Amino acid sequence: MLQGSLPAYWHLRTRSLGLPHPGGSSRRPLVMGIVNVTPDSFSDGGRHAGVDAAVAHGLALVADGADVLDVGGESTRPFSDPVPEAEELRRVSEVVRRLAAESGVPVSVDTSKAAVAARAVDQGAEIINDVTGLEGDPEMIAVARATGAGICAMHMQGTPQTMQIDPRYGDVVSEIHAYLAARRDALIAAGIPPERICLDPGIGFGKTHDHNLALMRHARRFLDLGTPILVGHSRKGFLAKAVERSLGRTATEAERDAATAGAACGLAAQGIQVVRVHAVGLVRAALELFAATA
Repeated sequence: MLQGSLPAYWHLRTRSLGLPHPGGSSRRPLVMGIVNVTPDSFSDGGRHAGVDAAVAHGLALVADGADVLDVGGESTRPFSDPVPEAEELRRVSEVVRRLAAESGVPVSVDTSKAAVAARAVDQGAEIINDVTGLEGDPEMIAVARATGAGICAMHMQGTPQTMQIDPRYGDVVSEIHAYLAARRDALIAAGIPPERICLDPGIGFGKTHDHNLALMRHARRFLDLGTPILVGHSRKGFLAKAVERSLGRTATEAERDAATAGAACGLAAQGIQVVRVHAVGLVRAALELFAATA
């Protein structure tokens, strides 16, 4: 039904996002800026944990060129502990409300809890970004259907507590492609309009260094799923390992960000439509130059 088509838009709750297209006016992927309202995220946990700090960070990301803001109140780093629903609601609700009112860009909520997603949409969120592919909470699909939010369904092998213990695949690209195709079809069958669906192969979520590199190298294969494809590779361990193998020492955060920007250009060259990153200004600048010279 969708196979082989490249979407021109990702339809959200009240607006649509224009997507890059080989034959269109822009080849630059959309940049989703990360706003972690957590004490324990792998890269920036604790830096923006208060409401005012998180809102200021989100507005700074927009000033740096973010097309979307993704607000998360529960770390999904390897071996992280789940956050109680009430605490996640406390962390994200006011941040989402203020950013939706003040930022001028669509706000996404990064959650696998239906109640958190529903509250965030009430507060103005346009997108539900679920690392469990809308499988972790049996009420999530109903919330997505009822709210009309755009959704992003991600692949993860296991849970954050188990995913990096011993991830294994026969063919990582083919297996994740099949999973995402099945999730797309299940979501459509459950009443989610196809134009609201985005898919994410889940870099770093139950994958080894080599699995992540294979997914990055073959990201274009996911385009035939007929939905926007989002890749969240920012600052992840496989990038640090690649830098460290080259330099022979531990990678700094700045070097992880530079590697993130370089990898984003590689994804842009393959036609990926959305990248989710921490260092928005750096990545946006790299992508603008990519689009101007490609």
